Amino acid sequence: KGGLLGRPVELVHYDDQSNPSTVPGIYTKLLDVDKVDVIVGGYGTNMLAPAMPVVMQRKKTFLGLFGLGVNHEFNYDRYFAMIPTGPTPTTSFTEGFFGTAMAQNPKPKTVAIVAADAEFSKNASDGARINAKKAGLKIVYDKSYPPSTTDFSPIVRAIAATNPDLVVICSYPLDSVGMVLAVNEAKFMPKMIGGGMVGLQSTVFKTKLGPALNGFINYDFWLPTKSMTFAGTDAFMKKYQERATKAGVDPLGYYMAPFGYAYLQVLGDAITATKGTDDAKLAAYLHSHTFKTVVGEVKFGANGEWVKSRVLQAQFRGIKGNGVDQFKDPNTEVIITPAEYKSGSLIYPYEKARQ
Repeated sequence: KGGLLGRPVELVHYDDQSNPSTVPGIYTKLLDVDKVDVIVGGYGTNMLAPAMPVVMQRKKTFLGLFGLGVNHEFNYDRYFAMIPTGPTPTTSFTEGFFGTAMAQNPKPKTVAIVAADAEFSKNASDGARINAKKAGLKIVYDKSYPPSTTDFSPIVRAIAATNPDLVVICSYPLDSVGMVLAVNEAKFMPKMIGGGMVGLQSTVFKTKLGPALNGFINYDFWLPTKSMTFAGTDAFMKKYQERATKAGVDPLGYYMAPFGYAYLQVLGDAITATKGTDDAKLAAYLHSHTFKTVVGEVKFGANGEWVKSRVLQAQFRGIKGNGVDQFKDPNTEVIITPAEYKSGSLIYPYEKARQ
């Protein structure tokens, strides 16, 4: 758009190397050496949580991208979560998975929960336990694995030995790939499987796994359906995909791109409306207004989370081969829940969706 407040916008950024220990130093440098006017968070819980002490000490307004329950313990009134998990982020991540499962006839009775031993997965699996208890399900397997794990076959075999109706997996990208492949290799057929697997939203992993994804039900935040098309969405995605192809990055960009744009839309609107970068004024405005973005309306609650959850649970199906173009078809990943964004009905059980 050419800038804000009549000034060009300069992006000052450093690579955190996906290493949480680099984060405090990066934000200290941004504020003390580069003397930036405003800051935003990097990607994910593990990179946002280490920034919070520095941010709070300097009383900066801080928008974080895709952090799950980051502000749960900090309770910082200038933190805002750009993730549609709503006021109860830990449970909302798998709420749709459990709600969908319990609507089946006959109802499932048992569940296995497996998670990486890291911040996001711990939060998501904590929520899964709460949801399982609320649903009256018996937890027959509940274990975590080290982040360094590369062979998931023994884990899948151990889960299969408990014969669960449902399997909830809370994993990171490479773990998610390993889990999908191990489940296929073992021909393990629970009634539903997935839930909280990071990475399956990315085109590189969709094309790598191809038909092995069929039947998995997993969270997502945005997909190219009519129900998720808002003002500016189509124009943004067209421009992104044109640039992405030339740059050699994710050619579809369904997961990161819309929210990466939207959280700067929100910040830009707040700066324009308050006519400056005063952190107290920005935070007050962010708390008190609703923002229209390419991912829909965004309204923040008291703790900086969204007022209403909008986590999708979507089912992979009809995937053939490993071509990228098939993933442009909304029928390869159908939104099952929430109801207002539903684009298709669940194929149940998992074995049927594999056919």
